[in-house]
Amino acid sequence: MSTSSAPSAPSGATGPSTPPADTAAELADALTRAMKRIRRQTMARLEPYGITPGQARALRTLAHAPGCEGRETMRLSELAERLHIAPRSATTVVDALEEAGLVERVPDPADRRAVRVVLTAAGHGALERFGQVRQEVAQEYFGPVSRPDQAALLQALRTAELAFEQNRAAGPGPAR
Repeated sequence: MSTSSAPSAPSGATGPSTPPADTAAELADALTRAMKRIRRQTMARLEPYGITPGQARALRTLAHAPGCEGRETMRLSELAERLHIAPRSATTVVDALEEAGLVERVPDPADRRAVRVVLTAAGHGALERFGQVRQEVAQEYFGPVSRPDQAALLQALRTAELAFEQNRAAGPGPAR
């Protein structure tokens, strides 16, 4: 039996709310594995509908954006920003969704150079089916985890994401 332990962090570097670096790295690895498994299952379940998880996420983003409940629209550039993808990638996603009849492009009345994207009736209908796939896959993966643990994990990830976004907004610098 080994009595050695992981290298200790400098005094004051970790506290009750800051896990040791190896725990954070293990968490990152576990999240990566979880996301790969969830994504593979989602891809397999969406395949019969001819849509990818990224396209389904774009539909959800359009449907749940403020002002997009009816015939309100969202600019393509805003969709790219909300999806955290390059504008060119958003164009590719919208091309596929438009070809499938799930969205349509409409001119922006305020800026003739801009294009807005709106869900079609078929897009609204598809959202329900895709939402069911999302729920089924999530339940299969996280079902064995207690509801309080699911809530704690969700809160921890939201806290980490908020801190990441705040640090990124503060500008370039050493990782914090």
